[in-house]
Amino acid sequence: MVKRWVLRVALKILREGASLMDFGSAFQREGAATEKALSPQVRRLVLGTWRRPASLDLRERDGTESGRTGQEDEEEFVDILEEKRRNSDLGHALRTFNPQPYRGAAPCSAGDLNKAVLASQYLRYITKEVAMETGSSVEAVKEEACGILEEMSHNLQLGVIRLMAYTISKVFKRLFTSIYVNMEGLNRLQQSIQEHPVILMPNHRSYVDFLVISYILFTYDLPIPVIAAGVPLAGMKMIGEILRRSGAFFIRRAIGSDKLYWAVLSEYVKTIVRRGLAPVEFYVEGLRSRTLKSLTPKLGMMHMVLEPFFKGEVYDITLVPISISYDRVLEESLLAHELLGVPKPKETTMGLLKASSVLQENYGSMHVNFGQPVSVRQLSQGRINRCHHNLIPKDLPQRPSAEAQACVSWLAHLVVRVQEEGSVLSPWSLMSCLLLQTPSVIEEGLAWDQLTQKTLWLRKLALGFGARLNWPGQVPDSDVMSTSMALHRSVVRRKGGRVHLVEEEGSAGKGPISPEEGVSRRAAPVLMVASYRNQALHVFVRPAMLATAIHTTKSTQRDELFAFFSFLQDIFSNEFIFVPGSVSQDFAEACSLLKTCGAVQTSQQEVTESDAGLETTSFLRALLQPFIESYQVVFRYLCEEEVHVFSEKQFLPAVRSLASRLILSGDLHSYEALSSDTQKNVLSALLRLEAVAKLRTAEQNEYRVNKATVRRIGDILSGKIPPQMLTTAPDARL
Repeated sequence: MVKRWVLRVALKILREGASLMDFGSAFQREGAATEKALSPQVRRLVLGTWRRPASLDLRERDGTESGRTGQEDEEEFVDILEEKRRNSDLGHALRTFNPQPYRGAAPCSAGDLNKAVLASQYLRYITKEVAMETGSSVEAVKEEACGILEEMSHNLQLGVIRLMAYTISKVFKRLFTSIYVNMEGLNRLQQSIQEHPVILMPNHRSYVDFLVISYILFTYDLPIPVIAAGVPLAGMKMIGEILRRSGAFFIRRAIGSDKLYWAVLSEYVKTIVRRGLAPVEFYVEGLRSRTLKSLTPKLGMMHMVLEPFFKGEVYDITLVPISISYDRVLEESLLAHELLGVPKPKETTMGLLKASSVLQENYGSMHVNFGQPVSVRQLSQGRINRCHHNLIPKDLPQRPSAEAQACVSWLAHLVVRVQEEGSVLSPWSLMSCLLLQTPSVIEEGLAWDQLTQKTLWLRKLALGFGARLNWPGQVPDSDVMSTSMALHRSVVRRKGGRVHLVEEEGSAGKGPISPEEGVSRRAAPVLMVASYRNQALHVFVRPAMLATAIHTTKSTQRDELFAFFSFLQDIFSNEFIFVPGSVSQDFAEACSLLKTCGAVQTSQQEVTESDAGLETTSFLRALLQPFIESYQVVFRYLCEEEVHVFSEKQFLPAVRSLASRLILSGDLHSYEALSSDTQKNVLSALLRLEAVAKLRTAEQNEYRVNKATVRRIGDILSGKIPPQMLTTAPDARL
């Protein structure tokens, strides 16, 4: 390994014609890079150790604690719009574009790529199999495969990229005050693209995500990626073709058991990766998050991009997590209403034109953080044995082994965790955490002075927990908060020294509204604010689970608290991101964080809550409370006498109706129980815990509920079953 990177440095120096002194300094840099091949976040998760990064300590400013985090000290973040505001958009679009591609890649047009896919031995084999299974001719199946590929494939063209660069410059300057990008991350990406096939893995919070990565790469002369997109976008007149020529390839959302479609898609993706034709960009979460928190990874595309490595067709693959953070998301109102059951509007060109009113709004800043490139070869060592692939011809289809599935799942969860740790929180995220813990925040509100004091306290806690904050250091704190709140004036207002959430207004002339409709109108702004609170949850969720365990179990015994902590992680693993097999490290991290901030005292056998930390633990418990209440509402619905077999179509409206009745009666205080995404997460958790069984014979998705198991889970969550039962019972999870 040492010889390999010594030789690599030597060749680099010779190519660049540098001096012997340059060789010595480059040698040192390369050695350091080898030692630090993993980012601190990845290293902490992989090695199972946790320590607070020194760079995230609070900084001092004029004798007071500053909200600036270490990110600006570690890496330079540059506002790419600042230069665009001074220079010509047309000049930017027409500038020389000379990216350095993967050094092993031969030039290949979109048409040549499609021919290579159709001519592959793998697709020929599947074509014959499908022809035999369906009774069709091989030629007919080939024709179908050609049709699938024509619908799917990209047709990247530099002329269209230039057109998009010009248009997007205009749009971004209208929408955002600034777009910050970490330059060191771009430099690392540029190096990685030349060495191995690269997979770009951004989080997905807005349709803007699709545009901003390609725009940044074009701006800095990096190869334009090919991007996995939903096939409905391809159906948009003109827009679909522009996206296709900008590098998008389109995937059906419901593939099911369509063997031929799977084969064409996987061979298309694997051919791009094998040949290193372009970086492949896809959203490992699968969908745009309507709650603005990370979603459980979908593993289909992940398997496809990693298979060439597992089969030894490429030496290594580099994964690049990308964290995109918004002060304000364009679709915030739309997403909240979708959570309340309003159907998602169809993606059409006319709909896009009607949405042009967003150009009149201010959406603040965006941060795009290109994370440390991750070597699949390095991370998969000891997790997967690739030798068995040598026993089967590489062109034959192979079902992923259990070992491969576990490795892919672990890598996917790891990438999402790194995305979370790379995200940048706005002041509004912290304010949202506090506003949602205020009773009657719509009617009575919260005093501005109190909100300011609590937010500054929370800023200190968040920085202590390792958060990255976008909090200007040279601006008075009150001004920072006022500016952040003004950005969200559609849902929050300051009146008479108090801050209120704004109840949604109905259509004029409709007359009196029903109590249920009134609940929905109050719920919409709550869910909008909750989405910004959700951006911060990854910082607090582990210590919050420990604080909840201490409060619920009334125990100080470490093993009992760990058992309840493990139960919470199990029940909430569709709600928050936990890397598989990391529960012990997560518990240790929670203990360390709460000990560091003075909330608990720890020993080998005990974890004890301190009086000085009651404010912290109370805040953390309140963060989890809306989720606990929402889960209990679903448990209550499923345990009703008449519910035995139900469909998802019945389930969501019925749970929403029950939650509305409980809110109106005063038995439920959390409007978040109305969220369809939370309700689906509960159902997924119960399926995993075998409290609900999916009926295979049903025409639509139907489920049978095990009421006794659901009651037991609810009793554990509420603390009715003591922690000793969790540590001794063989079915501790249930």
